[in-house]
Amino acid sequence: MKKILVTGGCGYIGGHTIVDLIDNGFEVISVDDLSKGSLRMLHGIEQILGRSIKNYKVNLCNLEDTQAIFMENPDIVGIIHFAAYKSVPESVNQPLKYYRNNIDSLVNVLQCAKEYGVHHFVFSSSCSVYGNPDTLPVDEQAVLKEAESPYARTKQMGEAICNDFCKTTANFNTVLLRYFNPVGAHSTTAIGELQEAPENLVPVITQTAIGKRPSMNVFGTDYDTRDGSCIRDYIHVMDIANAHTKAIQFMIASKQKIVSEIFNLGSGKGVTVLELIDAFEKTSGQKLNYSKSDRRPGDVIAVYANNDKAKSLLGWETKYNLEAMMDTAWRWEVTLKKEKDRIQLN
Repeated sequence: MKKILVTGGCGYIGGHTIVDLIDNGFEVISVDDLSKGSLRMLHGIEQILGRSIKNYKVNLCNLEDTQAIFMENPDIVGIIHFAAYKSVPESVNQPLKYYRNNIDSLVNVLQCAKEYGVHHFVFSSSCSVYGNPDTLPVDEQAVLKEAESPYARTKQMGEAICNDFCKTTANFNTVLLRYFNPVGAHSTTAIGELQEAPENLVPVITQTAIGKRPSMNVFGTDYDTRDGSCIRDYIHVMDIANAHTKAIQFMIASKQKIVSEIFNLGSGKGVTVLELIDAFEKTSGQKLNYSKSDRRPGDVIAVYANNDKAKSLLGWETKYNLEAMMDTAWRWEVTLKKEKDRIQLN
């Protein structure tokens, strides 16, 4: 079994990717300092797999501690790098925190990859690198616009760092994966998105439906879209996870023709906020208490992916439709409530 290092393995997408990697025959070790990730995620992963997962509680901004992981695991053949801060509002308020963490950690991991002979690297990027695209669906050739936040800029910078590193490092390949809007949970609901105060739309919906929030807002209903609300591309987290496995397999099999490849990871379908709410209500049977509000500054009007390249080169296909996304997200929220109620009873 080939060993993959997953950084940020106790986070939302990292945790689901560990499950998919192991289901596809890889050995996995994780590094997560738990500043954003959670042991709850790690325990859920272990519950699904029926085995323990080694996690190093290491801050990747510390080069010596990062090097120690590679020294202890000389058989690492690939790295999937999720570890990063990702809150857009927090990045606006604390830009230096984001530049220091997201950039320093990336540079340290790449340095270790070079020092210890790891040749395959997958970078967790984001559709935020596109800003407000000129054409839809957006493909990988689109010109990157001015970043809307320091978070988005760290993703643009991270991609550039990976590209520059590849040019000067022999036998090193990287795949840059630009996610659109990951949602949902593992079908067992043993793992899912853990956010007490989420900023993403789907956990806001599920928390409102279950009563953690009294209501929610739909920001902007006068956009030039089908129903006036913003359009996004939602994709199930397990489809995102599987794309990382496919990317590692792609590189190990020497199918990569250029040293740095970029792939969009989206469903290829644009869904409005109001359509998403309607899909949730139909799937869950819950009526959502929401209000229509004014536009929110900085929101992109519409963005969704052209995913043809990932389908063609990686052999990747999305397996979960919108109803499955909403169903697993809702069942995960119900699972969290049951856990909380059980703890309170004890």
